[in-house]
Amino acid sequence: MTPKHPSDSLTILTDLVLPSETNPLNNLFGGELLARMDRAASIAARRHSRRIVVTASVNHVAFNRSIPLGSVVTIEAKISRAFTSSMEIFLDVWIEDRESGIRTKANEAIYTFVAVDDSGNPVPVPELIPETEEEKARFDAALRRKQLSLVLAGKMKPNEATELKALFVE
Repeated sequence: MTPKHPSDSLTILTDLVLPSETNPLNNLFGGELLARMDRAASIAARRHSRRIVVTASVNHVAFNRSIPLGSVVTIEAKISRAFTSSMEIFLDVWIEDRESGIRTKANEAIYTFVAVDDSGNPVPVPELIPETEEEKARFDAALRRKQLSLVLAGKMKPNEATELKALFVE
């Protein structure tokens, strides 16, 4: 399988926040943003694996800024790390100022998808080779997040989580 770069999976979704998608404060519903991010992450995972993909988990979501009615919202998603059949996707959410056009980061999230065959069985995905400093940092952090998740789920013994131990042992 030919290795790929994060840029190969880059997915950019841009949309407008409409009245039916807002809460009583006229801000985008959190669930609506989660759905948009899930779609962007799904496309990025499919671009990387070229397989059917399913959401395995929403690992992290930060709602740092509200997104007002009428805002232009851009979601950028790309693979941060590929494992055997799973892929971690990092998403950045931007809002565009109506008058100046300046983009501000509003939110971010990390999703995990698994590539599957037509019967729903996991299948291998290509290796990911990060290129930029940000991609390398996200790539390294993805293994720590995966190990922490496995330890918390009881699927890995804490003493086997080598990347986590490296954070605390000199």
